[in-house]
Amino acid sequence: MRVGFIGLGSQGAPMARRIVEAGHQTTLWARRPAALAPFADTAAKTAGSPAELAAASDLVCLCVVADADVEQVGEAVLTGLRPGGIVAVHSTVHPDTCRRLARRAAAQGVAVLDAPVSGGGRAAEQGSLVVMAGGDAEVLDACRPVFSAYGDPVVHLGPVGSGQIAKLLNNLLFTAQLGLAADAFALGDRLGLDPAGLGRILPRGSAASFALERLADAGGSLDRIGAHAGGLLAKDVRLFAEVAEAAEAAAGEQGAAGPGAVGPGSVEAAARAALTAMGR
Repeated sequence: MRVGFIGLGSQGAPMARRIVEAGHQTTLWARRPAALAPFADTAAKTAGSPAELAAASDLVCLCVVADADVEQVGEAVLTGLRPGGIVAVHSTVHPDTCRRLARRAAAQGVAVLDAPVSGGGRAAEQGSLVVMAGGDAEVLDACRPVFSAYGDPVVHLGPVGSGQIAKLLNNLLFTAQLGLAADAFALGDRLGLDPAGLGRILPRGSAASFALERLADAGGSLDRIGAHAGGLLAKDVRLFAEVAEAAEAAAGEQGAAGPGAVGPGSVEAAARAALTAMGR
């Protein structure tokens, strides 16, 4: 399978490198030429535009940042992708963004998978990203040899949009756990415990979590995490709230369980409290 990759940031770049190293014919495009420089010593080719990249690809992977980026680059890719091609959206965006792209793509015989990932650059380098996929199961099976270059596990969750919902749930829970972990460190400090010692034991006990590890690495404070990732976490919590509100409204229209049946409740409240502590 010929693969095109767009979005060579801190997570996308190691993903693209894993694809190249797995032996897939790979074409890259980036707005900034500097993003392509690390691939000069690889077998990857470069394209002059997203459309040119798409014309040389069977599968185009998008790992750009925001909904507007997915829409803009996705439209450009569709101008060059042949019928039978596939677009995989690895970005974390609103499910409706992927659904709209899928409808436009279907009109020209192109399939779309929403396949956001979790784990960060280190997991991408190790090939252990979690890939949460929505879309046609057979299309996903065709892409598994590529996705498996950087992802383990690769899990099918339902129709287009399902991967994004799962990723937003993941990030909502992660944000809430960051806030709870920060509260635990603050409580330990008030009770006279050494923060460094607490940071050594909590991530290795029954309270262990990825969020707790990240907070311990940051010295028990949300400041560094907030400066680095607060904006993205705030974006994802906002997106999840929009998805949950829309689902609740739809359930009400259908005469389902009623107000509050679909809402995120205490998890969202904890996540919002964490964002407030980060100044977001």
